[in-house]
Amino acid sequence: MVEYTHLRNAPITEALIDIRVKVKEGFDVERFQTLFDGISSQYSDKKARQRWEGRLEFKKGEGTISTGAETIDGYIFTSSDRKQVFQARIDGFTFNRLKPYDKWETFRDEAKRLWQLYSSLVAPEIVRVAVRYINKFNIPLFPQPPRDFNEYLTAAPIVPEGLPQGVSSFLSRIVVHDPEADSDATITQAFEQIIDPKFLPIILDIDVFRQKELISEEEAWQTLEKLRYIKNDIFFRSITEKAKELFK
Repeated sequence: MVEYTHLRNAPITEALIDIRVKVKEGFDVERFQTLFDGISSQYSDKKARQRWEGRLEFKKGEGTISTGAETIDGYIFTSSDRKQVFQARIDGFTFNRLKPYDKWETFRDEAKRLWQLYSSLVAPEIVRVAVRYINKFNIPLFPQPPRDFNEYLTAAPIVPEGLPQGVSSFLSRIVVHDPEADSDATITQAFEQIIDPKFLPIILDIDVFRQKELISEEEAWQTLEKLRYIKNDIFFRSITEKAKELFK
């Protein structure tokens, strides 16, 4: 696998590791509250995660009957500095790291530590693993604005010839399959609303995942390592050399 140069000022605003599991019949979601005892010194805020379940019934001559209820499907634990979030749900586990992002090894090791606490309660059957990184970078408008987004993105949206070329916003989303890694990646590019008149804000959101009927725990973490490399490859192939200069 290609090794890419570490970017000192990487534009990562959020990174997450997500592991989906089969919902176990009869599992008591309140068991997740016990996690708080072991992590409260770091993750001092605990909130229930609400889920709305609704149902529609169609009966001849009686019209439509709608029923619904709000249930708790897990808990969200947030660190004291608000930079890390850990979700324990009946259908899976998610660990988020907000900026500043350090490095993969630090991020992965904390996710793995929290996962072990989660898995000790659930004895999970894993069906999907994912690595997602949301990047945001600002294209400078001074001393000279860019001619077009191709100066910074290798696959920037194209305005058809003959139309006005001034772009005020865009959103592109593609899903690509990697048969060699048996994985998929959702790549989203967006031009956000301008907040600072000196910059054009660009979002590059990369979500790489693998899904199958059953994934062992060892395979899950091995796969996450591979997905991280795929994510890196997508990122560096999505930006130009001029864009890289913004992050050095």
